[in-house]
Amino acid sequence: MIWLFKDDWEAACQRLEAWWEGELIDRCVVLVTAPRDEAARRKKPKPHGDIREWWLDVEYRINEAEAEFRSTFYGGEAFPIFFPNLGPGIAAAYMGVQPVFAEETVWFDQAPIIDNWEDRQPITLDEDNQWWQVTKELTQGSLARSENRWITAITDLGGGLDLVASLRGIKSLLMDLIDHPDAVKQLSEEIQHVWFRCFDELNRMIHQSMVATSSWMPIWCKGTWYPLQCDCSAMISPGMFEEFVLPGLQEQCRQLDYSIYHWDGPGQIPHLDLLLSIPELTGIQWTPGDGNPRVDSPKWYPLYKRIQDAGKNLVLLDTPPRGIERLLKELSPKGLLIQTHVDSEEEARSLLKEVGRSFRD
Repeated sequence: MIWLFKDDWEAACQRLEAWWEGELIDRCVVLVTAPRDEAARRKKPKPHGDIREWWLDVEYRINEAEAEFRSTFYGGEAFPIFFPNLGPGIAAAYMGVQPVFAEETVWFDQAPIIDNWEDRQPITLDEDNQWWQVTKELTQGSLARSENRWITAITDLGGGLDLVASLRGIKSLLMDLIDHPDAVKQLSEEIQHVWFRCFDELNRMIHQSMVATSSWMPIWCKGTWYPLQCDCSAMISPGMFEEFVLPGLQEQCRQLDYSIYHWDGPGQIPHLDLLLSIPELTGIQWTPGDGNPRVDSPKWYPLYKRIQDAGKNLVLLDTPPRGIERLLKELSPKGLLIQTHVDSEEEARSLLKEVGRSFRD
């Protein structure tokens, strides 16, 4: 029934299935969205209550998403996706960190819940935790309402060492990497166990209702996949990355069918060779970070070519439309995924024709 919002979903699914396997059908994968021509006649529901209530009201969140789906043109391999967003790294809240709700995002209380290593209790998942329950309610609510008209994603659980930072505090963690390395590794293992319990349950819920899922990274996948990350690795050396981050990433990659690493900012560039050394890692998604040239900049081309030369897929989100033609000339279409947004359906359809023409010429 996705055809209600997207009339070419079969061709899009075929291209994406090939892309995950590193194969090419006729062109690179392109996700392009635009306002529908009749979008002005689609009204979003009005929020009620305070900001916290907006985030936790399942019916309102799903109604808001459906209004967005009806107002959006999904071109190429873009799909309508409901993302049960409760903030980046919400798994920290499942383990006791308190979320702080803002209009556009959710922050987490900076007060660490692990004050010292000697007295800490083992980290486990409290099945009755409020935020875990809300996550499941949002997920199940979307599945019940969608009737396969949209894809339901898995929430943003967060990265392993990032979650350690949420529980311990980033400043303390950076010192712990030197002073208490074994304690950090033990906590990371406990968090990894919680992470997989959450992921497996959400993934099972979704695949009981539909054959595909997604994440905050809006890519359709028939199998089991997730974006992996370690944002705080921008603050550590490659040696520390290899010791404290790489083992957890390797384990996640082994247990997933597919995985894309969210490579966030120049501070993580020194870790590229270690990331490329993971055989099971499917691909890398580059985020330049605030204040840096955008993803279409020639500054990043050497990095992109290293990723492609290593046989990994390359994901470029939020690509300026004007930069796509240049990217297509510089990069291999095999394993390449470009996501962009334009101002109209006409512009989106024209862009897709130009992309298709570039591979036929």
